[in-house]
Amino acid sequence: MSVMVGRTGSPEGRAAVDFAVAEATRRGEDLILFDLDGGEGGSGALDPDAGLADYPALSGLAVTHRQPDARGRDAAGDLLDVAEELNASVIVVGIKHRSPVGKLLLGSNAQEILLGASVPVIAVKVPKGS
Repeated sequence: MSVMVGRTGSPEGRAAVDFAVAEATRRGEDLILFDLDGGEGGSGALDPDAGLADYPALSGLAVTHRQPDARGRDAAGDLLDVAEELNASVIVVGIKHRSPVGKLLLGSNAQEILLGASVPVIAVKVPKGS
């Protein structure tokens, strides 16, 4: 089984990766890095190894990199499909506070993952002062 993390280039995404690395190490499971930024707007996909040098604990983990289907429009749905395909035991996502208007107007990958996952989801906030 594996710990899957929905990774973005944001502080919330980095907090999720921090937690997922620790959780995979604690559980003795593999880590799946799913790049939620893949194909969004002009940001493009993250380098698969971007920022991973900051995680010495990764040296003992088997790490798999996955990205959303470039032809699709639903990165969160693709994450859920991959989680099922790879038999993830838990999904880790970073979350941030949004205003009521932001919740109405903008979709949320975290919300879709929380509501659609068939495995437990751990929602991680950026630590205060970071």
